[in-house]
Amino acid sequence: MMREMSTFEDFGSLGVVSEIRSAASTLPLSHVQLACNHQYSAFPLNGNNLCIWNNATLQEQPLVLKGHHEPITAVALKHDGRQCLACSASQDYVIIWNIHECSQAAHQGLLPRGQVIGTLLGTVQHLGIHPNKQLVAACASATVFILNTEREEILTELIEHLGPVTAAEFWSDDLLVCISEDRSFSIWNYYSQHLIYRSGIISAFPLLKMYIDAENKQLITGCADGMLKIFSLAKEHNFRSICHINLQKEKYKFCNIIQKAAQNGKTDTKTFGKDKSSDDLVDSDLPILHLQKCAQLNQEYDMPLCGNSLHLWVGSSTGLLLVNISNAEVEGVLHFEDYDNLSIHLAGSVSISSSYGEKNICLIASMFGCKISLMTFDTHAFSQLQKRGLQHFGSETNLSIVSSDPLLLTSPLRCELPKKQDKLKTNGPQTKIKDQPLVFHSKIKSSGYTTAPRMKMFSPKTNIKAIQVSKVKKEIFNGARKEYPLDIQVPSNLHKQIRLSSKSTSACGVQYSGDAVKLACGLADKSLLVFNSTFIGEPAIFTGHDGAINGFGWSYDRNWLVSTADDRTLRIWNVKNASSALVLGKETFSRPPLFPQFYYMDKFILLSSGAEIQLMRYYLDNCKDEIKRYKQNNVCKPVQTLHMESAMEVTGLSAVNDFYSYIVLAAGSNRDVEIFDLNVGTRIASIPDVHSRAAHQICQNKGSAFSTQPADAYNLFVTMAIGDCLKLWDIRNLRCVRRFEGHLNRYQTCGVAVSPCGRFIACGSEDRCAYIYETRSSTYLQKLPEHSESVINVAFNPAIPQLTTCTLDGKLQTYVP
Repeated sequence: MMREMSTFEDFGSLGVVSEIRSAASTLPLSHVQLACNHQYSAFPLNGNNLCIWNNATLQEQPLVLKGHHEPITAVALKHDGRQCLACSASQDYVIIWNIHECSQAAHQGLLPRGQVIGTLLGTVQHLGIHPNKQLVAACASATVFILNTEREEILTELIEHLGPVTAAEFWSDDLLVCISEDRSFSIWNYYSQHLIYRSGIISAFPLLKMYIDAENKQLITGCADGMLKIFSLAKEHNFRSICHINLQKEKYKFCNIIQKAAQNGKTDTKTFGKDKSSDDLVDSDLPILHLQKCAQLNQEYDMPLCGNSLHLWVGSSTGLLLVNISNAEVEGVLHFEDYDNLSIHLAGSVSISSSYGEKNICLIASMFGCKISLMTFDTHAFSQLQKRGLQHFGSETNLSIVSSDPLLLTSPLRCELPKKQDKLKTNGPQTKIKDQPLVFHSKIKSSGYTTAPRMKMFSPKTNIKAIQVSKVKKEIFNGARKEYPLDIQVPSNLHKQIRLSSKSTSACGVQYSGDAVKLACGLADKSLLVFNSTFIGEPAIFTGHDGAINGFGWSYDRNWLVSTADDRTLRIWNVKNASSALVLGKETFSRPPLFPQFYYMDKFILLSSGAEIQLMRYYLDNCKDEIKRYKQNNVCKPVQTLHMESAMEVTGLSAVNDFYSYIVLAAGSNRDVEIFDLNVGTRIASIPDVHSRAAHQICQNKGSAFSTQPADAYNLFVTMAIGDCLKLWDIRNLRCVRRFEGHLNRYQTCGVAVSPCGRFIACGSEDRCAYIYETRSSTYLQKLPEHSESVINVAFNPAIPQLTTCTLDGKLQTYVP
């Protein structure tokens, strides 16, 4: 097997990894269940003897327990702080041992004795002890026996699987979870012998190990091909799949990051491994031999905004992997072969014990030999070295969307655009006498020159809709809906359905104005529709583009809309009269502009064109003079052009406009996300390989005027890519903090939105449903069906708990709790 690069090579001398005990048996221990905790280690010795090591006192002689006549095939330990029980199984007996009593008997020169609780059950592959230490689950072939620890008694026999049961663990007081080589898992009520759930075939390879996360109600299963599959154990979720983690792929990605840092001269090769080709970074086989929660990192990495993270130690034949289940990434690699002080470099069985505040204990049995060793490694030192590698790579930048730094004198955000009428004063001598109308007596009412010409003898009252809209707006700002409710349920009930056009046409986006009074929709039929948010009356229609609308955005003062289209033009619209206030033609952009938005509290317009990000300063003249209003006093010019490093096109762009922020996020066709600081006008960081394909949307948690969030909450953003999952990122460390799977996104650029409270993430899907996730959980909370086509756009109402979705055939639907 090829030797891979280790993150922590040459650190065995520093106490990160050390072997504290070792032994040799007459029979190999490969594929035998081992057991260890911070007090004891238990393993078969010479076939039918059970050997107990005291991990606290290394000088103490091993305790050898005899009672089996056949080779021991499985060992389990259960320690509750008062006493520790060991259970061993062979083809003849299943024996429970009280280690404290056996140790006292050995010191007195007596023969330690155990309690036989099962006889002739067959070859037992796995033992699981109930937390109350009164029950034992013994997996023999396709049967699970529930045994009493106080006497020899078979309480229950559970038979359901077609292949050998490889593991069974107790969950809660009356439930048992089993996995099998038939590639399925089952959940039992073992008291009533009732099968609660039986999955279908979930893998192409046998399921070997499992771990139950009781806090998050999740089942993590490990397969022989190195795949981790996570399922929800909550009844309301119907035991659905949450995500799959390809450890081979994630391990390669992690090692590749460290290798790139070493090649760029940012790290010491002694710290992060020797220079190897990419083919040497991954094992040809990665069977999962053990799963154990990493207690120390789970305490240190807790994030109140995104929920508690779950870190697992995954034992394999070549080493240990530190896996973050929340974001489905490998965050550390410990390779046995890289440490000269270890006597075993290829493991056949692994058992890991992790406890907060203490070193980890790992019991390893040789794959082909008869050796067994006990090693310790410092989790804190391990994580610090791993952090150091990622810091060198640029993953620790301490960025913040809400910046506390003052605006620099050289910042492009200080650019001021002089008004056109101010420019005219310097073009030549100005006459002191202004031209006046022939009759300019404005106080003479009979002259008629101060009033507009009367076109109709009678005008009906047509401002009913405007009155209703003003009432809604007044209601919002006068306190009736002033604060967005935080203790709400997700929108799940269909409230209204509207067809955007008489013909089937898709929308490029759906977006509420910041005051929640209006809703804009850009259509492929070259028009832009603006609805009242209550959908009373007909929408205002904005026409003028000669191509499909590809992007738009509201201004902070809610009076303007900016839009771009495939005709390579940009338009700024006056929302009050649906007129075009400013037009930038094809000569301005070499490629179609995309992702337009107002930026920096409406002082700038931000957009992309090809691989460029353009910052444009503009001025809109609101002159009410009936003669001057026909003059083009509106101005817009580029201020700063930013380039992505190696991307051919910008595929996603996002920035905050509701408050002053210097940060701009951009996704490129090279699958990277780059962060620009417009206070200095340059790129300051990048995240490589965000998705398997280029992200087509970046969505920040921007909040709203009706909700209050902690300042740190604005540092979260979401990315979405075709053929991949949703990912939630934290800009402070440029790391993915949670991953969301469940929706279907194979070929459509489905949209995503974050709720005003920052708790929920909604996304479209190709299965004619919209999905709502919670930032603290990795599975969806709500699935919204009843759509006629693929859901490609979603938007949250900033004032009330309401979700609006738009389908590929141009139907708009709103949902309320």
